[in-house]
Amino acid sequence: MAKDAKALVEQVKRQHGAMVQGMPKVMEHFLAMMQAAEKDGALSHKVKELVTLGISIAIRCDYCIAFHVANSLKSGATREEIMEVCGVAIAMGGGPSYTYTAMVLDAVEAFSTEK
Repeated sequence: MAKDAKALVEQVKRQHGAMVQGMPKVMEHFLAMMQAAEKDGALSHKVKELVTLGISIAIRCDYCIAFHVANSLKSGATREEIMEVCGVAIAMGGGPSYTYTAMVLDAVEAFSTEK
């Protein structure tokens, strides 16, 4: 894999404190928005993670893909569900989304070993 999913997640986690310190109001509101958006509602948290993963693939965000593969698996998503999300992302994002599916598969393998 070109980029290690676990290393991407760890990089952001390591810098989280600096981000909070450097832009406290932005981070306070960003984190509150994310928590509100991710809560169970008409859609379950798992479904919301899968939606977020699909968007991450379509916009080609390495860090987002790594985070949301890990979070999707933690929320109970299966490899099959993740692959269906990849298919939808490819339908919406074309060839670039297809290539990012390789990263998704590597991340699924990396984070599946944590269970």
